[in-house]
Amino acid sequence: MPEGPSLVILREESAKFVGKTIARAEGNSRALDIAALPGQAIVDLRTWGKHFLILLPDSALRIHFMLFGSYRIDERKDRPPRLSLGFEDGSELNFYGCSIKPVDPDLDAVYDWSADVMSPLWDPAKARKTLRAQPDLLACDALLDQQIFSGVGNIIKNEVLFRIRLHPLSTIGALPAPKLRALVEQAHAYAFDFLEWKKQYVLKKHWLAHTKRTCPRCHIPFHEGHLGRSKRRSFFSERCQKRYPPAPT
Repeated sequence: MPEGPSLVILREESAKFVGKTIARAEGNSRALDIAALPGQAIVDLRTWGKHFLILLPDSALRIHFMLFGSYRIDERKDRPPRLSLGFEDGSELNFYGCSIKPVDPDLDAVYDWSADVMSPLWDPAKARKTLRAQPDLLACDALLDQQIFSGVGNIIKNEVLFRIRLHPLSTIGALPAPKLRALVEQAHAYAFDFLEWKKQYVLKKHWLAHTKRTCPRCHIPFHEGHLGRSKRRSFFSERCQKRYPPAPT
């Protein structure tokens, strides 16, 4: 599943379509009136977390790439697209294996930009306040909560927890104030590290925990488990990632 930084890259790569009028539209999405798209100009392209947003004059399209979605710009995959948009100059924007739905074009009414870790409106104080109101929330679930950390996915989750030496089964209410602050700050910071590394095609070289077998700090095997309510994979060290409160004995 693409995480927020990957959607920012898509937005940057597709910026050339802003202002262009759709000349052709096709695809197998059942949620859209695809026939109504030609003749409409793309007003803006935005992202919120893992959502890619195409703003049209009187509507907006929300694209969520789910687990296996993808896109192609000025080229196609050898499979039917969920949505293909063509323009008079021959350029095209194609989406595959994703969920596409119409949303209210008043995006400011639909989305809380202060929750998006990639947004200039990101509000860390608000994130800390929201976390403190959920003391029983597990750290591994907190980072994947899109209403708190929009755009954070499983890679960022594992890397942030390892970076700040926090066990994924720690509860938010048990964290010391500096550790809670570090959790929020590093969710934001790592997202931008992710963005730069992905642009340089070196993202995986910087993974210290995600999908790894051995802790680079302790040199002991990582634990792997499908933890929390999301049951997403966690990779962690029982030695250098402290659990708050400690596990019952």
